[in-house]
Amino acid sequence: MPTIIEASYDAKGKSFAIVATRWNEFIVDKLVEGAVDCLTRHGADDKNITIVYCPGSYEIPLVTKKLAASNKYSAVITLGAVIRGATSHYDLVAGAVASGVAQVGMETGIPCLFGVLTTDTIEQAIERAGTKAGNKGFEVAQAAIEMANLIKQL
Repeated sequence: MPTIIEASYDAKGKSFAIVATRWNEFIVDKLVEGAVDCLTRHGADDKNITIVYCPGSYEIPLVTKKLAASNKYSAVITLGAVIRGATSHYDLVAGAVASGVAQVGMETGIPCLFGVLTTDTIEQAIERAGTKAGNKGFEVAQAAIEMANLIKQL
């Protein structure tokens, strides 16, 4: 019989950092609310949740690295919204942020979760921030809890 390792969604006793952008704040605020709701519903204490705001999504990897390298957090959750426009700016920012967050997790061994919406329209972003498509902030926080528990078991 194979060995199966699975993690729980128990956030008790764990600490989490949330990196959120001020750009597209009306969307990101809803993602932050969803993430905090998820963490506290699963047992995290408010005192163990730190929210750090940065200007935009491009700055997320650097802030994430500082937080992960501090070894104060069980996981770092990144939240932002990059919405496609008429220029190539979207592609440059979305790709850099995704790879930067992944790199930080690999370098530090701390789960760094990518919760940056990358959408074609504002409407799609709004749908993913708590309306038709659920709240992706809640979902990424749930993944952060699971990853924090999983990494601890390995």
